Amino acid sequence: MKRLVVLISGQGSNMQAIVRQCALQGWPAQVVGVLSNRPDAKGLAFAQEQGIATAVVDHRAYESREAFDDALSEAIDALRPDGVILAGFMRILGERFVQRYAQRLLNIHPSLLPAFPGLDTHQRALDAGCKVAGATVHFVTAELDHGPIVMQSVVAVRADDDAHTLAQRVLRSEHVIYPQSVRWWVQDELVVQDGRVRHRAGLDQTCFFTES
Repeated sequence: MKRLVVLISGQGSNMQAIVRQCALQGWPAQVVGVLSNRPDAKGLAFAQEQGIATAVVDHRAYESREAFDDALSEAIDALRPDGVILAGFMRILGERFVQRYAQRLLNIHPSLLPAFPGLDTHQRALDAGCKVAGATVHFVTAELDHGPIVMQSVVAVRADDDAHTLAQRVLRSEHVIYPQSVRWWVQDELVVQDGRVRHRAGLDQTCFFTES
């Protein structure tokens, strides 16, 4: 049974999707903790309602990124996790932190990486005239929004889209591909080699979403 810790900064909708699918699909895993850098993160209430341990490591209480990373690592390690899942965690993590959890630290980013790392991804995609957008699940490396790609969703960009409407559809796709990716990792179905990730059984790692 793998132990998972999820890091959030807000609503934690991807965390909620992972918790629900883990229970519904009977993964050999359990979300044992939800941690946030913000005491007002709404996702903490959901986790508490599910009987999941929660903790806050407020980044504003630390004078440096390194000090915050160390405190966060201590809180994570107290839960003895096998995997750490970033689900809307809005802090840049240092290289030492990333190396500590190498190959067991997953993130989801709302673009088709390597396009549009960082913030404002949906508006940047619209400004660039992209015909498709999407999201990417990847293993975390020290370089921001990079790392071996586990799975991507592809969402069509409509002529009447704005950043908000596009973001809503991309988020719905995230709620599908992130739990699936975590399940694959939990079940040891992923192989990482030469910076690339493949599914052991050759399952499709791209999902196309055409919903209205």
